Amino acid sequence: MAHERVTAENLRPILQEHIETGATLNTDEAVVYHFIGKEFDGHETVNHRKEEYSKVVDGVKVTTNTVEGYFSILKRGINGVYHHVGKQHLHRYLNEFDFRYNAREVSDVERRDMAIAGAGGKRLMYRDSCGRRGEERF
Repeated sequence: MAHERVTAENLRPILQEHIETGATLNTDEAVVYHFIGKEFDGHETVNHRKEEYSKVVDGVKVTTNTVEGYFSILKRGINGVYHHVGKQHLHRYLNEFDFRYNAREVSDVERRDMAIAGAGGKRLMYRDSCGRRGEERF
């Protein structure tokens, strides 16, 4: 399966949709971020080639460690467990991995309680890709 290359052209609309323009963008020094970073109020970089993984600029920590840690958990889950994620369901997988990442330092009991509390008031229904309920397919 061919994977789309990350370019400034296909990354720009995603960043614009999900990051406020007044935010400071923290990235590594990949070329793809060079021009996109100029569109934000600030753009700080860390240089992994020089073994720089965090630094302090004007009293503010600049790092990509958190997002790289999250992304590594996401990639392992998709590649090692699910193997394929359709674009129409990506948000559901991201929600699951958001939960996993945010609950990574709590006990199993606390994680269970968080999951049960998060499910409160929600109704889980299966629908096929046409929007029909599962039992109507047969």
